[in-house]
Amino acid sequence: MTVKQDIRFRVYVAFSCICLLGLAIVLKVAYIQVNEGPELRKLAKSMHTRNTTLPAERGNIYTEQGALLCSTIPQFDVHVDFSVIKADTFYKHVDALAEGMAVLFKDKTAEAYKKALTEAYKKQSRYWLLKKNLPYYDYQALRSLPIFNKGKRRGGFIEDPNIKRINPYGMLAYRTIGLWRENSQTVGMERTYDSVLRGENGTRIERKETGGVWMPLEGSEVEPQNGKDLVTTLDIGVQEVAEHSLKSVLEQYECAYGTCVVMEVQTGKIRALVNLGRQKDGTYWEDLNYAMMPTEPGSTFKLMTLLALLSDKYVTIDSVVDCQGGVAHFSNLTVKDSHLGLHRLSIKNAFAQSSNVAMAKLGYQYYQSNPKKYLGHLHKLHLDTKTGIDLTGERSPRVKRPGQSDWSATTLPWMAYGYEIMITPLHTCMVYNAVANGGKLMRPYLISEVREYGKTIRKYEPTVLEEQVADTSAIRQLQDCMKEVALTGTAKHIRSPFYSIAGKTGTAQVADKGIQYSDGVYQGSFVGYFPAERPKYTIAVVIRTKPRSGAYYGGTIAAPVFRMIADKVFAASKGWTGPLDSIAKHGDKKLIANNASAASYDVLLRRMGSKAPEMPNNVIIKAATDSNKKMVVQPAKIYAGQVPDVSGLGLKDAVYLLEKQGMKVVVRGRGRVYAQSVPAGTRINKGQNIVLQLS
Repeated sequence: MTVKQDIRFRVYVAFSCICLLGLAIVLKVAYIQVNEGPELRKLAKSMHTRNTTLPAERGNIYTEQGALLCSTIPQFDVHVDFSVIKADTFYKHVDALAEGMAVLFKDKTAEAYKKALTEAYKKQSRYWLLKKNLPYYDYQALRSLPIFNKGKRRGGFIEDPNIKRINPYGMLAYRTIGLWRENSQTVGMERTYDSVLRGENGTRIERKETGGVWMPLEGSEVEPQNGKDLVTTLDIGVQEVAEHSLKSVLEQYECAYGTCVVMEVQTGKIRALVNLGRQKDGTYWEDLNYAMMPTEPGSTFKLMTLLALLSDKYVTIDSVVDCQGGVAHFSNLTVKDSHLGLHRLSIKNAFAQSSNVAMAKLGYQYYQSNPKKYLGHLHKLHLDTKTGIDLTGERSPRVKRPGQSDWSATTLPWMAYGYEIMITPLHTCMVYNAVANGGKLMRPYLISEVREYGKTIRKYEPTVLEEQVADTSAIRQLQDCMKEVALTGTAKHIRSPFYSIAGKTGTAQVADKGIQYSDGVYQGSFVGYFPAERPKYTIAVVIRTKPRSGAYYGGTIAAPVFRMIADKVFAASKGWTGPLDSIAKHGDKKLIANNASAASYDVLLRRMGSKAPEMPNNVIIKAATDSNKKMVVQPAKIYAGQVPDVSGLGLKDAVYLLEKQGMKVVVRGRGRVYAQSVPAGTRINKGQNIVLQLS
């Protein structure tokens, strides 16, 4: 082969290879187009567009009185698309816009804002970040300024909403209400009614622009559907009183935790639910819902045993039982009374003195041969099932039964006075409420309405679980026994001269969650209702002590909490007593009057038979005498930027006024304000401390 032929051959081979390679590439491209093209095109598109969720505004939670317990506050990130703003519009109004922003935000001068806006306009920025997390009212003010008031298409104003969930009353009923946080576990009503509150999110398509910013596509938005509102049975006034009363005793004795339930007798509505646990630093916080955690109830369970005995007609409250000096033996175990020396007593007095021996003997005598009959009464009281309260997290009670491995010869007598059975404080409250209600057992509940844009779309009515848990005679005898507890028994020290009390103390040694009886941990409780003749509220107070505490009896630590709550609720309630016959006067016959909220004056004036002025409850009122020596009430004058006069106010009203003015409040003592460290009328520096002395 000649050189010339060799060269031609090589060229031919190279050309053939190139053709084959080209054909392979074409075939590969065709394969990709057909088989992988859709997925790759989708990937390319996803790199330049995205779907963004527009969160729905979560519904609010209110009380029946209209107080806001939990709310969603909208916040806004604001961007500007300068490409849609015409030059003559921008340069004509940029000075006014910059000046308005300087006045609104107070963080830059008008000149600085004008410079930043002008630079962004010259660059024709399409998604320029102006402000993040703007409160709603600042957002509304901003969008009303020149240029921005032309909207998105001509003014370039782009808002990205986000939400912030707040509890205006802070820790008050925190565990019951709950607090929703994105991507976090929720509790309380926020969890139970999440499907009602959350609404439906919307969507928006955004396109990636030069510089890596994402800009909404016009017309791609699907608006979110806002959540519905809940109306709860909680009464913020009763809740606050219950929390402060319980907390004061917990702090005094350094208790482990405490819970308090306030239930409306006729309806089963929960008016207050307090759960306070001691933290490592010694403070108390709404950490767990102790009201829905089963424990051995102790002596408050004696009411259930007595209900069974009276219903079965085995005894009356006048029947005599021998307390044997406070000691009795069952099998190889011994039952003792906390106070030895009790002998032959009527069952009424044995109940009032909280004799363990009396109830253990009666339970053993009448039900040891037929324990299922006794357990039948507990079943009718719904003590072997959850109460059904509309709140997620309630734990099941535990009632032992014959034939189970843990049933023994001593189970029944121990159960008769509150051991070897696990029920929640809510169960106990529910049963005592039934006695107060003439035998009608009501399901406790927390939500009364669901509303949409202010209109009621669902209303929850009271639910009767049992029309009659015992006959009229048995209920009347139980009521007499409970009155005796507060007259001559273990709670006689909480008697009130203004209203009658019926209830029962309870003290139980604790053995649960790793705690042994030998550790010396107790649970003190008091459950009762008032006024005893016309019951309005049932209150259950349960307190867990620290190991080997010096104070652990229910009459010592729990009963005083009941009395504090009952006193304040009774004093603040309308219609329970007639008008006051007289009012306190000073020596010179002038009326003594302090600052107070309109709600407080409303109660006072109505008791005096006078008509109160129509004012919002949180307005602060001053009382004085006019030229005719008649009392007049009028709103106190409060000036922006000046320290208000909060003397005479309750703590909540005083803190509200001062914090609204931007001050930090330090509190000393308890009661009402009688002195403030910064005089009224002084000009306020934001963040300034003020000390309130209470008495």
